[in-house]
Formats: sequence, structure tokens, C-alpha cells
Amino acid sequence: MVSGQQLTSSLRTDQFDFHLPGELIAQKPIDGPRDRSRLLVYERKSHQLKHSQFRDHAAWLQPGDLLIMNNSKVIPARLRGRKAGSGGKFEIFLLEEITHNQWLVMLKPGKRTRPGTLIEIQTAAERTQPLMCEVISKTTDGHYCVTFHGSKRVDEQLEDIGEIPLPPYIQRTGKPSKEDQERYQTVYADKNGSVAAPTAGLHYTPELLETLRKHGVQLSWVTLHVGLGTFNPIKTEWATDHRMHEERYEISEDTMRAIQAAKKAGRRVIAVGTTSLRVLESVASIWSTDQPARPIKQKTDIFIYPPYRFGLTDGLITNFHLPQSSLMMLVSAFSSPGSLEGIQILKDLYAEAVKERYRFFSFGDAMMIL
Repeated sequence: MVSGQQLTSSLRTDQFDFHLPGELIAQKPIDGPRDRSRLLVYERKSHQLKHSQFRDHAAWLQPGDLLIMNNSKVIPARLRGRKAGSGGKFEIFLLEEITHNQWLVMLKPGKRTRPGTLIEIQTAAERTQPLMCEVISKTTDGHYCVTFHGSKRVDEQLEDIGEIPLPPYIQRTGKPSKEDQERYQTVYADKNGSVAAPTAGLHYTPELLETLRKHGVQLSWVTLHVGLGTFNPIKTEWATDHRMHEERYEISEDTMRAIQAAKKAGRRVIAVGTTSLRVLESVASIWSTDQPARPIKQKTDIFIYPPYRFGLTDGLITNFHLPQSSLMMLVSAFSSPGSLEGIQILKDLYAEAVKERYRFFSFGDAMMIL
């Protein structure tokens, strides 16, 4: 097996721009079952493009195909509070736990917040003792290190004190609704840690998963905890100057064995979402199917852009992504591995999706590239 390989190329970030009418940014989940969303299918060998529905995507899968799904669960990472004493409002966005009750966070407002500032966290229920957050230090990238006072772990209190962090392009006048909380979570999510949903998986229902199993499609799980950086636009003029944020991932020995067996048998390994793909290609850089299967638990900052040769991934199911984003670059690379042609191919696919009024971004429709 050849590991994934990023080939050298000079790419301008604006090469990944496209026109998107604002009304096509999905502001809420599709009405009805999750799998009623639309599906744009692109077959790379034939260059054929087909329109379908997500619930019918088994028609393009073969018995023995292996779907790799990210089972990370979105945590209620957005907290609201008031500065002790003055009562000034604060919003705290949890990014990553450092140690027990010490977190890396984003603060709003944050520019003038000094170490030692105390923030009283708002809670859904009455408390005899308020939950206090103390600002410890500011990092070089503008985030903050904070400590939550109290013996009980903060991550065990999030259902009471936090909100599901919807992306900034989804507009809400108040707190996320009950429907938001349910639909911004995959039905198979069971590993707490993400601050954004692995959105390709949002289209699956338990019934659809059972249909796939009956069709002979195999399902395996990985965990990549999606960080806030997934929303960050690329600010560098040259895409190759961009540096990805690190994200934690793990993959079990059982999933490694399933991948190994599929590749050796010539069966396809299909990533459900860019997060699953990034796990697969991170693994491909340190492991070969000729080696014993073993569990892996690491961090990755892999940045995939054209031209890239993929090591483990044969197919991709994904949503439609933001212009000039690292995710759009990844999908461009997958549209034509090892070449720059995928940039225009994906632009053409997105133009077709716009023409046909597909819904974009987290609550939007999906595409499948085979």
C-alpha cells in the first residue's frame, strides 16, 4: 500500500472561491427524516454526475464496501456568564480540556480581559454555590486558559450550563432549539469531545444504517473531535502557507482490522465526512496494511489540498463546504487525486448544485464522490 502523499504545489486561496447565494445556506434541518436530504453523486472514472436522495445512496455502494464513520459527539461548548462585580456579559466557548477543570477557551469580549478576571457561569437550574470561571492567561493565538472552581468536572455539568454551538452562518435569535440540539448530532454519536458536528453523518437514520447492513455494506467507527478551527477561513494569500489546527483522533484495532481486510480484498474504503477521511489519511502516513493492526490515538494537523495522492480512502460522502476553506480544498483534491484538475471539477459540481438549488453547509445536502 502506498501511503497518502501531499505533492508540492503553489495554490492561491482565491482559486477555491465560488458564488453562493445566501438563501442556499441551510438555516435549519430539512423537514422530515434526516435521509430526505438530496445527494449529488460524482463518479470520477466516468465523470458522470447524478442527482439523487440520500436515503437511496446504497444504490451506488457495493456489498463489501466499508464505510468509516466519525462517532464523536458535539458537547454543549458555549457557556454564558457575567463578570463578578460589574455584571458585564461574557460568552465562553470551550475548545479543549488541558487538565482537570482547566480549559482552553475563546472569550467574547476578550481583547481586554485580564488574568484574574472572575466570571459567574449562568446555569439552567438554581445552585446553592455559583460556578465560577477564572481567567489564568492569554495564549499567543488570542485564546485563553481558564480554570473552573469546584471539585465536580465541568464536562459532567455541560448539559446544565452549556449550549450546542451552532456554526456562525446558522442564524438564531435566541438559544438553539430542541430540534437544533437533536439534529446537530449524528444518531451514532457516543464519544464526547467535538465543538462542531461531523456533518456528513447527520443524514443517517437508524433505519438507513440497517438498510446498508442488509445490503452487505460494512460500518466501522473512528473518533475525531472536531475543533473550532473547522470554521476558520484560510487567511493566507497562498493556501500552502496555511497551518491547520490540531485535532484529537483515535481508531480501534477492530476498525484497523476492517480497513486492512478491505484493502487486501480490493474492497472500497469510503469515508463518511472529511473528518473520517483525515483520520484515514493520517493513519496512512504512519501505518501500512502489511503491518499488524493496532489501535492508534494521536493528534493530527493534516492539511490535504491538490494535488494529493490518497493512501487509504476510495470514496467520500460529504456536505457542501464554505468557499476558500480547507474542507473545500480537501474535496477538490479528492475529486481528482494526484492532479490539480479537481479544483475546476469541484467548482463545476458546486455550480451545478447552486443551479439545482441544493442546500449548503452543516444543515444542507450531501455529495458522494466515488
